[in-house]
Amino acid sequence: MRKLNIDAGSIAASIQIIRNERVLLDRDLAKMYGVKVKTLIQAAKRNGDRFPDDFMFQLAWNEIENPRSQNVTLRPGQNIKYRPYAFTEQGIAMLSGILRSKPAVRVNVAIMRTFVKLRRLLSANKELALQLRNLENKVEKHDEEIRTIFSAIRQLMAVAQGKPKRRIGFHSTESRGHAI
Repeated sequence: MRKLNIDAGSIAASIQIIRNERVLLDRDLAKMYGVKVKTLIQAAKRNGDRFPDDFMFQLAWNEIENPRSQNVTLRPGQNIKYRPYAFTEQGIAMLSGILRSKPAVRVNVAIMRTFVKLRRLLSANKELALQLRNLENKVEKHDEEIRTIFSAIRQLMAVAQGKPKRRIGFHSTESRGHAI
């Protein structure tokens, strides 16, 4: 029996965004489940009512060559006969109902946990971005206040430099050019 590839890191690395959906491609899923791509697709097609278009869809030729989906792009010398299928999170959950082996169930659980972790991570990043934006706004407000203070100080300095200074203390007449 082949060892199935179910670590969270490799699952997360295989998740792609295609058509604004986080998906796993058929070949990556087949590798994780330890089955042939053909077997995986046949099982999904036999249960077509479980896989509507928002659960599983076949990539268009231009999506395969799209540089944003780099894992789909072929290396030089590789050929592709069939367009790959992409499975959304819901489609992968449906796979658990048709692939009933114990290893397939373990893989499915690992995949679902990875999707949940990604969602949490993205949510935390959104919250962090919001806090950062609020902090930037506060700093900008403080910058304006500091600029106002510096401007006021400069104005006071300009007024002070314009007036002749009056001497304070005892002044001898020698300094004024008078002799005693």
